[in-house]
Amino acid sequence: MAKDLTRDRQLAGHRPIHLTVGRERVILVGGYLPGDLATGEEPLEELERLAHTAGARIIAKVVQRIREINPGTYIGRGKAEQIAALAKREKCRCVIFDHDLTPSQTRTLESVVEGKVVDRTDLILDIFASRARTRMAKVQVNLAMAQYRLPRLRRLWTHLERQEGGIGMRGGAGERQIETDRRMLGKQIRDLKHELKQIQARKERMVRTRQGEHFLVSLVGYTNAGKSTLMRALTGADVSVNDQLFETLDTRTSALKLGGGLQVLLSDTVGFIRRLPHNLVASFHATLEEARTANLLLHVVDISSPLAREQMEAVQEVLREVGCAGKDILHVFNKTDRISGDQEIEAGLLRHEHPGAVAISALKRDGLDELRTQLLARARAGAEPVKLSVFAGDGKALAFLATHFFEDGREADGEWITVRGRASAPVLERLKGFGETVKILDGACERTAW
Repeated sequence: MAKDLTRDRQLAGHRPIHLTVGRERVILVGGYLPGDLATGEEPLEELERLAHTAGARIIAKVVQRIREINPGTYIGRGKAEQIAALAKREKCRCVIFDHDLTPSQTRTLESVVEGKVVDRTDLILDIFASRARTRMAKVQVNLAMAQYRLPRLRRLWTHLERQEGGIGMRGGAGERQIETDRRMLGKQIRDLKHELKQIQARKERMVRTRQGEHFLVSLVGYTNAGKSTLMRALTGADVSVNDQLFETLDTRTSALKLGGGLQVLLSDTVGFIRRLPHNLVASFHATLEEARTANLLLHVVDISSPLAREQMEAVQEVLREVGCAGKDILHVFNKTDRISGDQEIEAGLLRHEHPGAVAISALKRDGLDELRTQLLARARAGAEPVKLSVFAGDGKALAFLATHFFEDGREADGEWITVRGRASAPVLERLKGFGETVKILDGACERTAW
């Protein structure tokens, strides 16, 4: 286990706890109020996928329709005792709730079931912790985990000696260390915020450097919508495309060639999910810097999902939360190869509601030419008409034009080449840097961005 992933779990007297979940036996529980489930949504469906992603072995599922949340156990004492009996009979010592529980609810439930109780946020944080690879991702996850754990220290101490490893952030026994641990966690949160602020500053400088000359496109979407598969299909980038939730945590940027030598920069980002923990969203601002500074967002949607509409709304909500409201968005309806039967009707409605959307199958590579055409049109639309005269002997200037200039035509006159087309203001400023070998004959260059 990476040292900096276990560091934040080693409170005073704590033994290291591995975050990677083996085949732990679990019971899934959902207590749903009226309106909690979307139309067509199966209870516990998404939680089941999260649990599988975490490596759990699901033994049983319990669904309870409730009129109100019980302040002590969320689902009511009677139902909690039924779950306890089921857990004892199945020799299962871990119960996962499809809800966020208060610290007191968790402590009460754990005393009833005599085992671990993990809520939705706890489970998602564990998945993120096991997937973090880069220093930035680890710092972001550690910060979210420390902020989540701070009000739950009493529960952690209650179970540290008795429970070890598995899903959730469990710890030892003895309340004498709670105040010490609270101070340690407080310091750790401050240190992680400071480090994340430095990482954020470096990230912003790096993205600004790219932004000066390139049209930036960022892939966003619900987790497992196929963003990484699309990234690989478009750019050939060696990104992981396993069929799992939150497969991508770290942003990856690659050049996307649009034909004629032109290219844009395409970035893959972490997938979103409904009820994504607030602390996690806040911590991942650095990772989402590409999305905030992008000229265009490609919102990838799994159009074969019966919950495609709800997933689109969840993505929009997170985008607003991280500062991407108002961004230019091109919807990409992916996984068209999986649509059949009644799904055609809903898919048709979504396409009608988003007439500019592109329908593709990233896996089958269907519709990618149309997508490239749309990207080229979007990038070109943000550039200004201009006419240039370039010295034919300046190979560097001509090579730069080939990848950054939207050329409509050219004429050669001796040692000079007249080029007509469109370019962004940053590209024109870069062309001025070539000196006397590049002359801007006509065209405005007052704009400061694409």
